[in-house]
Amino acid sequence: MKREELKEKANDLPLTPGVYLMMDKTGTVIYVGKAKKLKNRVSQYFQTGGAHSVKTRQMVAQIDRFDTIFVSSEFEALVLENSLIKRHSPKYNILLKDDKGYPFVRLSRGPYPRFSLVNKPADDGARYFGPFGGRFETRQALDAVCSALRLPTCNRKFPRDIGAERPCLNFHMGRCDGFCRPGMAEAEYDRRIAQAVRLLEGHSRQLLRELTDEMEAEAEALRFEQAAAIRDRINAIGALSKKQTVIAGLCADTDIWGLYRGAGKSCYAVLHMENGDLTGRETELFAAPMEESETEMLSALTAQYYLPRAILPREILLPLDTGECESLSEVLTKRAGRKVWVHVPRRGEKAELLAMAQRNAAEEAERATTAEERASHTLELLGSLLSIPQPPARMESFDISNTGKSDIVASMVVYSGVRPLKSAYRRFRIKELDGHPDDYASMREVLRRRLTHAAEGDEKFLPLPDVFLIDGGQTHARAAWEVTQDFGLSIPVFGMVKDDRHRTRGLVTPEGREIGITSHQSVFALIGQIQEETHRFAVTYHHESHGRTATRSALDGIPGVGPKRQAELRKRFGTVKAIKEADVEALSAVLPRSAAEAVWAKFHPEKQG
Repeated sequence: MKREELKEKANDLPLTPGVYLMMDKTGTVIYVGKAKKLKNRVSQYFQTGGAHSVKTRQMVAQIDRFDTIFVSSEFEALVLENSLIKRHSPKYNILLKDDKGYPFVRLSRGPYPRFSLVNKPADDGARYFGPFGGRFETRQALDAVCSALRLPTCNRKFPRDIGAERPCLNFHMGRCDGFCRPGMAEAEYDRRIAQAVRLLEGHSRQLLRELTDEMEAEAEALRFEQAAAIRDRINAIGALSKKQTVIAGLCADTDIWGLYRGAGKSCYAVLHMENGDLTGRETELFAAPMEESETEMLSALTAQYYLPRAILPREILLPLDTGECESLSEVLTKRAGRKVWVHVPRRGEKAELLAMAQRNAAEEAERATTAEERASHTLELLGSLLSIPQPPARMESFDISNTGKSDIVASMVVYSGVRPLKSAYRRFRIKELDGHPDDYASMREVLRRRLTHAAEGDEKFLPLPDVFLIDGGQTHARAAWEVTQDFGLSIPVFGMVKDDRHRTRGLVTPEGREIGITSHQSVFALIGQIQEETHRFAVTYHHESHGRTATRSALDGIPGVGPKRQAELRKRFGTVKAIKEADVEALSAVLPRSAAEAVWAKFHPEKQG
């Protein structure tokens, strides 16, 4: 379907809530989104000259058709969007791990029900809890629950195997009450299972209160052995939320979110709090499509994290306002059967907890990201911002330095990936200017000489770069671009623009379109480094060149003092000033008498007869 046809179809949509699915030519769903007003949201994708991000432009270029599903409210759209993302795993959506990474706990039906781990719920009449974190952690947590309540975890089948054998090692270790023994009441087994269910549903505090009342009743009845057994279970359950991440998440009354986008990997962290105490932490690395804003990332993550869950905290603290806190609160409140408050605290203790969660996310992402991944991500992001087909492997940067119409020099700095390639650095002395300095003419001369060397096969100027970076604004970039056109080249040219404090602000095209980089820290740092290195190299060369010029102009033209004797004088006296102040006898120690007298006469014309 052509762009105009897509635009016309979008404009025919109603101003109602819904979900839209973007598909490519093969019919594959590449993006799922939701909208309060479908017409307004979907039509934005096909507006001519829309201010879209690079990621959005790439996605729109692949859209062949789209479908929509109308719903009656915003939170219905939120639920449906999450379900469709899980089903289709679209390329341009943020995706958490699939359902295989999130196990469920299954409680079988019938007499003596048992717990087990499964990948997803089935319509078999059993009870399911979850989804939880990783399988290993969930298995540990489930074993801990059964151990705390002394429920069996062995492979024996009840009631078939009751009395068939002696109790297993778990009974003798105090991890199970031996329900395989004859005479153990099935009602007590069912009561323990019900208590385990209370834990898996997040009702640990209520269960602890009930067990405490039961323990006190047993003690008052002088049944101290039974009271001690209940006390041990209370202690074991109380320790669960401190030791098991999965159970900590279930017991939490507050979740605190941290989000970090790194150079290579992104990560979220969720801190679980119960009664003001930190009981557990979850972190997960995830893939974020290029150019996704942190607000969009957080919106997608929170929906995917909470909507499949049956157990929910009472309060969820977010570091950013996603614009959907109210809708998510409404959905989760409906799911939980009680109020769930999703909000962004601005100050106080809760804001400090958010900062802690942010640090956790950042540290986890940076720990898992290698230097190569950071470099690759930075170059990929830079290539995307510059709209070039591939990340730049070689970049060349140029700067002009002068102190007047003489001593005008230029530097050429080369970066291979994110690292300077100093063996490829080159310096130029401007030769063609006549009169006052002209940075634009100087830049044209430098680029022309650089490209001429390459055209003549000079290996010192090969290969050609993927990008030219010019220190200066649009006019500098335009001057360099015109030279590339004269040589018939299509190498992209960008000016490196500075702000009022002489710090890198962004890049600019020869046409004057500015590309902001300050929101992309790794790219911002790289361009700033290249600009500073180019300026340093140019200024260093200029100082060296200016110093040599000053020395030559003072000694040039003296009879009997050529380059070799000038070098000997500089070596002996160090500075031109010292040479000027030396008498004939001192100069004669370095030069022949006639040459020494000529040097002295050069600097003391007033004493000549």
